[in-house]
Amino acid sequence: MKTRAYVGLGSNLDAPAEQLRSALRALDQVEGTRLVAASALYTSDSLLPGQPRYTNAVAALDTALPPLALLDALQAIENGQGRVRKERWGPRTLDLDILLFGDQVLDEPRLKVPHYHMHARPFVLYPLAELVPDDFHLADGRALAQLLDDCPLVGLERL
Repeated sequence: MKTRAYVGLGSNLDAPAEQLRSALRALDQVEGTRLVAASALYTSDSLLPGQPRYTNAVAALDTALPPLALLDALQAIENGQGRVRKERWGPRTLDLDILLFGDQVLDEPRLKVPHYHMHARPFVLYPLAELVPDDFHLADGRALAQLLDDCPLVGLERL
């Protein structure tokens, strides 16, 4: 049985748009997983001052993997594209986050789903909105339309 998962992609180092395109190809190669759709690419300022702008997108996947196995596969893709974990929210070649995993709500030490900060991040919500129906609700019951209303499109540019 396959589960629809939504993955946030981000990069602000080493040709970010190409990093995301490469990651999308890699996502489609994960065992038991198929890339269903991807949003447009967006650019936005970093959450921390002094860093290069980020390029972001969201991918929809159908996967037979359980959530933590998918997380392991995503981290292997990040590592394969040169991800170095020096500082939290630091610059990175690639960041892949599980935003949603079917209708599951998860609170594991390594994984929180729905993603714990997605409600406040336009670079996640607006690309996600491209991939889901207008009446979409997160697994915890929050309506995406309301989250979009509460999270202004500030500093986000579609490429």
